[in-house]
Amino acid sequence: MKTLKEVAIGDTAKVVKLHGEGAVKRRIMDMGITKNVEVFVRKVAPLGDPMEVTVRGYELSLRKADAEMIEVE
Repeated sequence: MKTLKEVAIGDTAKVVKLHGEGAVKRRIMDMGITKNVEVFVRKVAPLGDPMEVTVRGYELSLRKADAEMIEVE
């Protein structure tokens, strides 16, 4: 299982599954990260948290903890 956190800068990944439950999963989905969507990793902060991604044409910052809940291929 590969998570969004493990995707290298400049790479694109396709979301396979969202882990987590309740409000956390709902918040990730509300940001536009749903199954089968393409996510491009733009940059990662020097200490690795947060990371900036492009989803559905807009930039989004994600914490490491949230990125670990997003399974990609």
